[in-house]
Amino acid sequence: MKKKIIRISTVPMSLSGLLTGQLKYMTNYFEVVGISSKGGDKLQNVSDQENIRTIPVELKRQISPINDLITVWKLYKVLKKEKPFIVHSITPKAGLLAMIASKFAGVPHRLHTFTGLIFPTKHGFIKRLLISTDKILCSCATQIYPEGEGIKNDLINYKITSKPLKIIANGNVNGININHYNSNNFDENFISNLKKEFSISEKDYVFVFIGRLVKDKGINELISAFNELNSNLENTKLLLVGDYEHDLDPLKKKTLNIIKTNKNIISTGWVEDVRPYFKISNLLVFPSYREGFPNVVMQAGAMGLASIVTDINGANEIIIPNKNGIIIPSMNKDKLKQAMLSFYNNEIIINSKTCRELIVNRYEQSILWKAQLNEYNSLK
Repeated sequence: MKKKIIRISTVPMSLSGLLTGQLKYMTNYFEVVGISSKGGDKLQNVSDQENIRTIPVELKRQISPINDLITVWKLYKVLKKEKPFIVHSITPKAGLLAMIASKFAGVPHRLHTFTGLIFPTKHGFIKRLLISTDKILCSCATQIYPEGEGIKNDLINYKITSKPLKIIANGNVNGININHYNSNNFDENFISNLKKEFSISEKDYVFVFIGRLVKDKGINELISAFNELNSNLENTKLLLVGDYEHDLDPLKKKTLNIIKTNKNIISTGWVEDVRPYFKISNLLVFPSYREGFPNVVMQAGAMGLASIVTDINGANEIIIPNKNGIIIPSMNKDKLKQAMLSFYNNEIIINSKTCRELIVNRYEQSILWKAQLNEYNSLK
């Protein structure tokens, strides 16, 4: 009889997106169950995609003590019934509540992967509160996995835990499907038609951002930098691929107004497949304030695209300066604009083949999956 692993995230998209294919792979060796908020049909989609059983438990991303206590109780009851060998959580809120519930439920192996830390960019009471919750999470967990060296260093420097910290393989939670993220998957007719759809000409230089359109992703700085750049360079376009989060992390009104009025800024909203948008672009611009180990930077590299990233956790591990991109300071509009202009003027030239090779050699998906499986198998 296979041992049971329960993977828990706050929202189902984290299971289906961050762990695409990994859960299905693990079913060859374990019984795998997914727990997350229902999210309409999204949790059922995880079940269908990964061929696993899923259990809906409402988890809210916002801090809500009463709701969180109710969620811990619900998780506790589920875990007592399911009796898993391993509970493995990702995302901050799911980690906190799952580790508390699984400790009280007597789960022998309580694993959490830190895919990012929120508190380093916060201040005052909120920062102290977030540090405290991460300490509670770690005290309840039996194994803790930082997604990369930057997160590991922060956990140590802020004295979040004294427990051993282990990075799986070369970092990241799932690796990259290098066959899926391959520019050769798209023919020239498809790309030509997509460019026409967005009124992108062959002369245009296209910067692309893929992710949530929020303050913490550096969108205010990106829009300001591009708007200034574009005022002098007509043949530049900025492609924004992602959704807004007006309630959780809104952009400045000035930023939203520029997006609406600048005809050279193209906002697509959320898309199912981001690969074509890499293919029609010249450069990924990713000016985020904080990350764990950003998938989008690896995806861009696998598609042969160089990146401008900020000097933050994960991004500064993926990018090797002048090999597959450059690293600039975070929250600095002028440095961002200067970097974008340097790429536009061919002052910085990055080889597309090298971009892909650096991702394939370090982050190919099977490397991570096998390393994660070995870690599960080492637990007795």
